Parts: sequence; structure tokens; C-alpha cells
Amino acid sequence: MLEALNRTLASADECVQTAAWPLDVDDAVECLRAAHTIGSVMTTVQAHLVAALNAHDVAGSVRASSMAVWLRDVLRIDVPAARRLIALASALERHPALNAAAGTGEVNPAQAAVIAEVVDGLPPEVGRDVLTEAEQALIGRAALFEPLSLRRLGARVLTHVAPEVAEQAEAVALARQEARAHVTRSLSLSPQGDGRVRVSGWLPVDDAAAVSAAIEPLSRPGRTDDRSATQRRADALVEVCRRILSGAPGDGTPGSGGDRPHVVVTTTFDVLKQRLGAGTLDSGDRISAEQVRRLACDSRIIPAVLNGAGEVLDLGQSRRSVNTALRRALALRDGGCAFPGCEAPPQWTDAHHIVNWSEGGSTSLGNTVLLCWFHHRSIHHHGWQVRMAADHLPEFIPPLHVDPEQRPRRNRFHRRQ
Repeated sequence: MLEALNRTLASADECVQTAAWPLDVDDAVECLRAAHTIGSVMTTVQAHLVAALNAHDVAGSVRASSMAVWLRDVLRIDVPAARRLIALASALERHPALNAAAGTGEVNPAQAAVIAEVVDGLPPEVGRDVLTEAEQALIGRAALFEPLSLRRLGARVLTHVAPEVAEQAEAVALARQEARAHVTRSLSLSPQGDGRVRVSGWLPVDDAAAVSAAIEPLSRPGRTDDRSATQRRADALVEVCRRILSGAPGDGTPGSGGDRPHVVVTTTFDVLKQRLGAGTLDSGDRISAEQVRRLACDSRIIPAVLNGAGEVLDLGQSRRSVNTALRRALALRDGGCAFPGCEAPPQWTDAHHIVNWSEGGSTSLGNTVLLCWFHHRSIHHHGWQVRMAADHLPEFIPPLHVDPEQRPRRNRFHRRQ
């Protein structure tokens, strides 16, 4: 096998050294398909080797904690990729027909994984012949459908090969699927150390539908919205959580240690006043002075006096910078987010201090303006300025790169403007 693999590697090197740009479109497509098939077949070879090495307990012989960890170190791949390769090896061992199709490139590794999962999930009481027929049906459709579509076809495969047992089998399969989805539900927030936090997890389909329904209205693009769909969904999820955090006391929102849910930011007065330094979230993550100031715009502030060692000497009472009456007045005046071109309604907005309160700015109608979360960031991070015009309505000054003349702009979509 090693000699054959070395010959294959030499042939692959020849392909790598051959320029692709002289090929016409049809030839390039055929070459792409051939390269993909070869890659799929070689992954099948890897799976066969993994199965053989696993049978010899090679991971245990070198005291590796698992076969996946051993593969990570030998092949320099991440553990999830190693686990997928191990799962493929096991699936091909259990399903000889699928193994044969993978060996010729008739199915690719991702399709093989789906087909094995579907067939393994069918109730065994349907009989071996029906399981074999279902497997062959899915293999035959691999030339037409990618893995997700194959999975959807697999959900109905018994309807075609054994309609007399399909309804009962579907009920059993759905119950099993629901139980598995409930047990494996998860949500992880993983700091990446670069100012981002990876959000990942699994939800049952009905719970995911609830999340989707909650964020869908908040993630629709506006007329001047240049965010991608994924960015809008991320902003919408944060907005839903922000609304929970800003709810009124006694509204039924679960608390933490007797207090309402809240975000804690530790900083110095100089950060708020001079726009220098940084703050620290209760998670330990550091945020910029501009982020601190943005969070302080319409948030509950709890002043604390610390000594030089960071010990709390005094903890004041919390206060909200914008009360309910002022927010109603702002909603009447601004009609929603006041940023030019934005259609966000008042309930989607924060109250932004034009002159920050730490610099002597008052919490008043003449010194506050409603801004949605997205445009609040634009004021704090992207060079836009806001001021009150002579008619006591807010107007916005764009940065030089947007308008060299920096002509004032207003929101014309809200009727009161």
C-alpha cells in the first residue's frame, strides 16, 4: 500500500505543478470533479487505516488519552476532525455496501456519514432487507444530493421502500430524535482572546424556532443597512438580551443573588471622563474606554470607591441615567432611532448623552437622543457626531471619509422629523 500511496503522491505533485489557468471552463470543472473524487477516495483509505490502527489499540500503546488525540498529534488535525474520521471508519466497517461506494468515490465522506446515520437510526424491526434497500436507495441518490438533502431524504426513505411501516417508524424516530436533542442541548460562550467570544451550541428544533421567532423581527434589514445577514442576527440576539437586562423591576425576569440580571463593568472615573484606559467586565475580559462610555450611556450605574489595592471601601446606590418620563419624551420627539436613514422604533433604542454625564452633561431632553444599538456604536466608534440644532432637534455630522464637507443630516423616516 505504501508504494501505491507514494505513486499517488507523485501523480498529485504533477497535478499541483500544472497551471490551472490555461484550462477552459468545461475542462476545469471536470478536473475539479476528478480531484474531489480522488480526495474522497483517499479519505476512505485513511478511514480503513484508522480502523486497523484502532483495532491494534495504537493510542493505548503510547498512553494517548484517546484515538482522536493520537490522530491529532500524528496528522496535525484538530480533535473534531479526528473524531469525524474515526466515526467514518466505524460506519464503513458496519456497512459494506457503503464502504464499496465510498471506495469508488460514488459517495463522499460527508454523504457516507449521513447515510450511515440514517440507516443506523431506522428501527431494526423493519428487517435486514428493508435496511439494505434503504441504504442502496440513499447511495443511489448521492450523485444528485448534498449531505443535508440526503438527510432530509433519509427522513422519508421508509415511505418509499416500506410504506406499510413508515408511519410507525417515523413516530419512533421522532421520539428518539426529540429525546436526543433535549439531552444534547448546550450553549457555550468561549472567549477567543482577541476581543471576540465564540457562541456555539445545540438546540432542539422547537426551542430553535422560539429563538428564531424572537430575533427575526429585529434582524430585518433597514433601507440603509449595510450589515450582512449574520451580523444582523448577531445584533438581534444581543438586542433581545439587552431588553431583558433593561426590564422594569418586578417584571418577572429571573434575578441573580437577589438582584436583576446585569452587566458589571469595573473602571475608573478617568476612563469615563478622559476617554483613556480600559474597563473590565465581570467575566474578566477587557473592553475599551469607548465601549465603557457606550455602556454607561443608558445603563444602571453603581458608583464604588476602591483603595489602591482594589478593596471596595464604599458602594453607592444605583441610579438610572434616563428615567421613564424622559424616555417617553424622547420617543415623542425622535420617533425612534434618530440616526439618518434608520427606521428602528423607540423600543429598540438606547438614550445617548450628547455631552457625557461624566463631563458635566445633563440628563435632559436637550442633551439626549435615541439611538439603536447599531448606530449607538457608530457614534462611539466610527467618527459620527450628534448635536442639537437651533430647532432643538438632533442632527448628525458625518466623518470626513463619508462627507468631506460634513453637512449635517437628519432622520427623515420618522414622521415627527
